[in-house]
Amino acid sequence: MTAPLAATQPEDIATAASIEKRPLERYVAPAKPSLVGLSRIALAEALGVAGVPERQRRMRVQQIWHWLYVRGANDFDEMSTLSKELRAELAQHFTLARPEIAAEQISVDGTRKWLLRLPGEFEGRPHDVECVYIPETDRGTLCISSQVGCTLNCSFCHTGTQRLVRNLTPGEIVGQVVLARDRLGDWQRAAGTSAEPEKRLISNVVLMGMGEPLYNFDAVRDGLNVVADGDGVSISKRRITLSTSGVVPNIARAGAEIGVMLAISLHAVTDQLRNELVPLNRKYPLRELLDACRNYPGVSNARRITFEYVMLKGINDSLADARALVRLVKGIPAKINLIPFNPWPGSKHECSDWEQIEKFSEIVFNAGYASPVRTPRGRDILAACGQLKSATEKLSARERLALRAMAMTD
Repeated sequence: MTAPLAATQPEDIATAASIEKRPLERYVAPAKPSLVGLSRIALAEALGVAGVPERQRRMRVQQIWHWLYVRGANDFDEMSTLSKELRAELAQHFTLARPEIAAEQISVDGTRKWLLRLPGEFEGRPHDVECVYIPETDRGTLCISSQVGCTLNCSFCHTGTQRLVRNLTPGEIVGQVVLARDRLGDWQRAAGTSAEPEKRLISNVVLMGMGEPLYNFDAVRDGLNVVADGDGVSISKRRITLSTSGVVPNIARAGAEIGVMLAISLHAVTDQLRNELVPLNRKYPLRELLDACRNYPGVSNARRITFEYVMLKGINDSLADARALVRLVKGIPAKINLIPFNPWPGSKHECSDWEQIEKFSEIVFNAGYASPVRTPRGRDILAACGQLKSATEKLSARERLALRAMAMTD
């Protein structure tokens, strides 16, 4: 006789909740959806809704794709290669809307952070995410989000203290890139006759904003494939980095179906400590995670995996930890980013002393691994690594109104 299944105990539910959160809401499409972020197949289907004959759809898709992702069109009337009748028909059914900018902040170091408003409300609060642009001398990096809130509960991350409201759609993921290029005037720069891709303000994209990308796999895959399309925004997959806390079953899929660079949010060299810092480790421990990294499709010395390691004073920054880290990643083509902890209101951790970070870095470097120390950017506007959180949750009503007014007058 088959034994009955054991009932789920309250402590099991509590343990599961401490590792992963469930989305509280689902995306509800507006009456007139945006074409931004649709795949070529989905765009062809949308043209069918607008009455475009099937024999014309491939050509029209190419034309609209060019206007959206090369020219940055905000309005159907800009699409001069389409007939007035078709433009009017498209406008009846669709928009070219991007996420709405609710607020913009600019750091003293030039970093920009946008609070973006998406369709939907939860408990009277809008669905907001944050997107950050980081200018550097040799590149411009856009840090985008994949979820409203986050699935996980990493103890050192501000976003992890927020509830998971919902996943972003492919259009909302692509929309962050399109919106940032709008705001920075990057379409005109890229269209210049002498401009090379490296001269664009946005040359790199990282999924290191709000959310765990591999818990929103399909939307992230579809959105990044649009961003990387060579006939559009055309950001090379070697300039796109997906950062995960270690959703092991989806790591191989990411390599096969997306093919971008991989970053692992590591932060500890033992399961005992990582269970506390990154509770997902209880489900996918270090051995499983590192095996997935060794087998990541395409990994090589030319396509190294980045291991991110936040430096927490007295927690994970000893020289013994540095030596253990080197042993842990042995055999994996890798570089190790050391990240000074960026404080946020209520955080219980402190940043390691700079002298200790340098000693830690030296051990890693002498073992043959690049070990850059990530310069904190945008700390004054809570835009640095680990500081992102929907501003509607962390600002007072007066502060939100003031930021909104600033965005409207800029």
